[in-house]
Amino acid sequence: MSKLPGSKGVTWEELFFDLAFVFALTQFSTQLHEDHSWSGIGRALILFVPVYWAWGGVTLYTNQRDITSPLDRLGIITLGLGSLLMALTIPRAYEDQGLQFVVIYLAGRVMLAGLALRHLPVWRSLFVGPYGVFLFTAPLLLAGALMHGTARVVLWGAAATIDVLSPWVASRLVAQRHVQPAHYAHRYGLLIILMFGESVIQVGAVAAKEGLTLVQLVAVGAAYILVSVLWYAYFGYGLSDFRQALERARDQPDLRRTILVYGHLFYSFGIITIAVGLADIVPEPFHALPTREAMLLAGGCALFLITFACAHWRIHHTIAWRRLGAGAACLILVPLATLMPALAAVASLIVVIAVMVAAEEATVRRRGDASHGANEVMPREQSDQGPTTEADAAPPST
Repeated sequence: MSKLPGSKGVTWEELFFDLAFVFALTQFSTQLHEDHSWSGIGRALILFVPVYWAWGGVTLYTNQRDITSPLDRLGIITLGLGSLLMALTIPRAYEDQGLQFVVIYLAGRVMLAGLALRHLPVWRSLFVGPYGVFLFTAPLLLAGALMHGTARVVLWGAAATIDVLSPWVASRLVAQRHVQPAHYAHRYGLLIILMFGESVIQVGAVAAKEGLTLVQLVAVGAAYILVSVLWYAYFGYGLSDFRQALERARDQPDLRRTILVYGHLFYSFGIITIAVGLADIVPEPFHALPTREAMLLAGGCALFLITFACAHWRIHHTIAWRRLGAGAACLILVPLATLMPALAAVASLIVVIAVMVAAEEATVRRRGDASHGANEVMPREQSDQGPTTEADAAPPST
């Protein structure tokens, strides 16, 4: 796809930053794989929110700035190192490495704030947008790191809740900035690619530890196909729609907050749970899935598809019956998956999603709509142009 006028491409610095983020995703999958309980899922989500918010903050900053200066480049690379170090503490964050997790995370937030201070008055950077919220979440995170057990979970959960609510609250208190649609949508598309890639890695890592019988190879193939049909649904009928919606939106900040910031939080966590469920089928493909594993796998698919339907509603104000129907079918498969071989459960999910994709394709072809496409690729080279408007030139406010 050609570069849009005034748009910027994703830079190599951002792609390098993403490499460290991949490791954090692997850590979350590992954590969930070891603890499938509801409390385990909740604890993983509480940790995932700040990591996701850290990635989103960097993405918004690079969208608003021309990061060709040595200081910006060094800053992004250093933030990537912070992501790597933070990821190392995730498995034991609720045990003896909670303080390390928080200190590294807060150091990254302070560093990003420092980069932004170069472009905005100090008072506004401290009390508006993500940095104002940071003043509330930092004490909660530090207090939680100094406590143990339930107290830590509660305090960190409160901080995660404030983070999640902060974009909605900020939209009612301060003027929101616009983003450059092509770059911003591309960055979130890359996030989903990382998530799907981590799913494949998780399945491959489990398979490598097992004796690779023919049945297990078939299970790996089925897992890959399930990830592929989800990938096709998102990139075939989602990402380009999101970008075009941002370009046309009258209230762009509200739309990007809904379909990208919030929507991709649900997409991402859904894919993580799918990865864990798929990894669990590889050792014993003919055994029925336990209830928790079935919920992670089929429930994760349902979360992904229902979020996909909500995005369609937010953009077009019409109900995406096919996506909702496929999401409902995945929910129905949660109890059924405990009664059939795990391989059959995966095959059933593939059929459900593939039928939805085929119906989406038929509808698009019937309308003659050529604007979608799984092969659409945004420009990766760094733009020589800086922000195109005064609004674009402002530092990020989530």
